[in-house]
Amino acid sequence: MTDRNPQGSAIAERVAAVIDERDGLTVEWRERDPDPTADGTLAFAVERPREGADGDGSGDDPLAEAYVQPDRVRLEFVAVPDVAAEAATDAGLRVRPKAVRPPRTLAFVEDADEASSAADVVAVVVESLAGEDR
Repeated sequence: MTDRNPQGSAIAERVAAVIDERDGLTVEWRERDPDPTADGTLAFAVERPREGADGDGSGDDPLAEAYVQPDRVRLEFVAVPDVAAEAATDAGLRVRPKAVRPPRTLAFVEDADEASSAADVVAVVVESLAGEDR
């Protein structure tokens, strides 16, 4: 019998739950039961409401996307990737840049115990953006 919900999916669930507990953040599921692949399947996006947004989701700022792989989750930070890289490194997550336009930072969550570290990185990104909003 094969496990339809391997480790990567369980990690994604935990990361989403921890991030969703943070004030002002939204986990927007793209695929509620993603089929993990080697390249990663988009599971959810992490967003924060934009100042003055009307609450319909159209005014949300994308922060990161979570891709489920068989044994981990890859967070792709689209907002302030340099800040995300430093925060993820400080949190002990494996990090690498993604050379696309605009650039992204990849942070790998390889264990459910790293979920709060991933959420801490998101919090640092939000704090950095809040500084830019002022």
